[in-house]
Amino acid sequence: MNRSRPPEARQLARAAAAWLALLDSGRASAEDLQRLEQWRAADPRHEQLWQRAEGLRQRFAAVPPAVALASLDRPQSNRRTLLKRGLAVALLLPGSWLLSQQLPLSVWRADLRTAVGERRGVRLADSSLLQLNTATAVDLDMAAHRLSLIEGEIALSVNRAQAIDVDFGQGRVSTGQAHICLRRDSDRSQISVLHGTVQVQPAQGMALTLHYGDQLTLYTDGSGAMGRFDPHMPDWRDGVLSANNQPLGEFLREVARYRPGILRWEPALEALRVTGTFQLNDTDRILELLAASLPVSVQSRSRYWITVVQAPT
Repeated sequence: MNRSRPPEARQLARAAAAWLALLDSGRASAEDLQRLEQWRAADPRHEQLWQRAEGLRQRFAAVPPAVALASLDRPQSNRRTLLKRGLAVALLLPGSWLLSQQLPLSVWRADLRTAVGERRGVRLADSSLLQLNTATAVDLDMAAHRLSLIEGEIALSVNRAQAIDVDFGQGRVSTGQAHICLRRDSDRSQISVLHGTVQVQPAQGMALTLHYGDQLTLYTDGSGAMGRFDPHMPDWRDGVLSANNQPLGEFLREVARYRPGILRWEPALEALRVTGTFQLNDTDRILELLAASLPVSVQSRSRYWITVVQAPT
């Protein structure tokens, strides 16, 4: 009996996997979401497979790729199981043109990576604790006591005298017996010292020493700024997003980091103020709470396309 997957089923599985990976990357545009809706509506099989793909994504999120791939090599008993496991292969080993165009190869090859909305903690070989925030990619070279933050945000707690160097594009930070948060965006990198003292060598400029409470922002044009970090800034380590009289636009930009798809809001809402503590594992609930406490309304075009507007009077 031929147990190989039909080519059409394999193509559909890879298409669904590619769409999910694009949404997880945080790089999906409005045009991408329109194309996804068109793909889902084009054929009932597309929608059925899309629903299965979302379910499989949750099931395989915590499974190490090596373990998952080993289970996928076992003989299959029916076509439905085959399709599901084939989809899992596509999710674990993205290879479509869509993925290659949307994410840098360095991100896919990273030693550690989190999807949008995912957080992860890792104990390193020297007992240091590395925590990855949403949409983060990190390369490890513990033999050289070095990390590379490719994108996203990390918290690193080092308890030994042997320093760990962290490259982050705009420079390098050396941390020993210290606790830092490091965030790398497209136009800037930000180092915050939660404990101890660290050395920072910018790609352009002189070396700097940062102490507890210091925050250094380095921009891609070579400029920089010193300040004090918000003590609630690292609350993401505990799955919490805190705001204290924060402008709504600024708050929503943070919320958008933790949910796939597009989150938009009317410019007139930027100046509204938000205060509260919110759980990052349910961004839909965060938006519901905003609508209950502020004069705003949440419009949902789809699960991945949300707009916050002024509430009708």
